[in-house]
Amino acid sequence: MTEARDFWSRRKAAVQAEAEAEVIAVEEQALAVQQAELEEKSDAEILAEFNLPDPDELQAGDDVSGFMAKAVPDRLRRRALRRLWRLNPVLANVDGLVDYGEDYTDAACVIENIQTAYQVGKGMLAHVEALAAEAEDTEAAKAPEMDEPQDEPVAPIEPAPEPVMMVEAEIEPDTSEDAEIPPAPRRMKFVFEG
Repeated sequence: MTEARDFWSRRKAAVQAEAEAEVIAVEEQALAVQQAELEEKSDAEILAEFNLPDPDELQAGDDVSGFMAKAVPDRLRRRALRRLWRLNPVLANVDGLVDYGEDYTDAACVIENIQTAYQVGKGMLAHVEALAAEAEDTEAAKAPEMDEPQDEPVAPIEPAPEPVMMVEAEIEPDTSEDAEIPPAPRRMKFVFEG
């Protein structure tokens, strides 16, 4: 029978993990030093050093894989990808089916200190009151015109007819023998065999 892991196998795995961690740390440190050196250089110098074309002058079908190397700074990689996305019709033309492609926030349309006729709990009360006042003013302006004598005779206004009251007549049930009496409701009976 073998044990799950004895002391020496665990120790050997720990030493191997430490060695791998040291190698990764050295690679990251070398990459950080290289990135710091590249940050001091201009884009033209970096492109010449890596033998890459200008990312703004890429054409359809050009290879952008050289810009994806770890040594290339992010700013050049992003410029190359932006150019690629503009050149490729599949990536450049969004079909409108993107769920979150539009800006649905109201922040762009907001006007500071906006004045509206809306009142909380009352709605558009001021607007409605202004329309009612305007209607009254126009009616008042038309009223003096009606006082003036008119050439055409005015037909007398007929009063509205009074409403007619309807009374329901009570119908007595027919007790004659000829009348059919509805059958009494039947109840269902259940029998369980046991």
